[in-house]
Amino acid sequence: MRVIARMNVGGPALQVSTLMRGLDRELFDQRLFAGFVGPDEADYVNQRAPDVQVCRVPTLGRAVRPTDDLRALWELTTAMRQFRPHIVHTHTAKAGALGRAAAVLARVPVRVHTFHGHLLRGYFSPAKTRLVVQTERRLASVTDQLVAVGRTVRDDLLTAGIGRPAQYAVVPPGTTLAPGPGRSEARRQLGLPQDSLVVAYVGRVTKIKRPDRFLAVAREVRRAVPAARFLVCGDGDLHGDLESAADLDDSLHLLGWRADVETVYAATDMVLLTSDNEGMPVSLIEAGLAGVPAVATNVGSVGEVVHNGETGLLAGPDVEELAQHTIQILRDDQLRGRMGEQARMWTTQRFGAERLVQDTHDLYASVAAAHGWWQAPLSKGANT
Repeated sequence: MRVIARMNVGGPALQVSTLMRGLDRELFDQRLFAGFVGPDEADYVNQRAPDVQVCRVPTLGRAVRPTDDLRALWELTTAMRQFRPHIVHTHTAKAGALGRAAAVLARVPVRVHTFHGHLLRGYFSPAKTRLVVQTERRLASVTDQLVAVGRTVRDDLLTAGIGRPAQYAVVPPGTTLAPGPGRSEARRQLGLPQDSLVVAYVGRVTKIKRPDRFLAVAREVRRAVPAARFLVCGDGDLHGDLESAADLDDSLHLLGWRADVETVYAATDMVLLTSDNEGMPVSLIEAGLAGVPAVATNVGSVGEVVHNGETGLLAGPDVEELAQHTIQILRDDQLRGRMGEQARMWTTQRFGAERLVQDTHDLYASVAAAHGWWQAPLSKGANT
């Protein structure tokens, strides 16, 4: 039984959908439980995964409301007692707390939680962060297997005293990208000049992603590269800040959420990520699969996707450094082409959907063998 707070467009929903589709149905009977997305979010299931069946828990959303959370806990516990899963696997923080608590109440034999990132920096005040850490420590004590999307994410959690090294498995994201149109056609569809240099931001437009920093970098880059254009593919509670950036005028293109992200990458010369905190951003993986280099803040496990100087350039959370890296890539066609090709090779090798399914199969198989449910780990028959 898989539990996630909501299936909003982003890395966790993509990973969950890949596993729901990819794990061998003859070996794994899966059910997915999730709440609804918020008013400023796009639903991944509606946009990209209509084939994925979701059991909806209306009160299992993003907001923390004690009454609703207790109702969600009761619904999850009831569902677990009816379904009687061998494993409950939770994703995202709120679902991780309620799902694992429900699994304890329902006496589910094995509890697994995936950290798609963490809340240790950039989200809350110091007092609230300490509360988060204390809660995650307690939850780790009733969890059999902790999964981190990257080594840096795992190490940050261990440094905070969350779990033990032996509990962790590192399972990076895995995805595929649909073939995009040609560059000219993609730009025609998006209303972009054919001769411009295009920088894309793909993701939620919210505080932790620092859209204000993105705009500041865009202004610096425009002074040095007047032909530069900036795409934002995404939405969020700070979308109004982008709409009010009148000084960028026709150089800023706000696309909102799009199901055809492959068109965005096909039209793009490079991607820019300006976040204060990340797990392992799927947008950077998708860009790499499309052969697009990146400039990104070196936070979380970003450095495990972007190899500095090879597939893109990493920077601190500094506008000037990010802008200089962006200018360097935009001005050098050969560098841009070389980094893009290296990014394609690296991400295809490391972050494919089939590898994610295989890693997860192996994790579940080891659990099943350890508990005597399977006599030995069975080979995967994934239908990816």
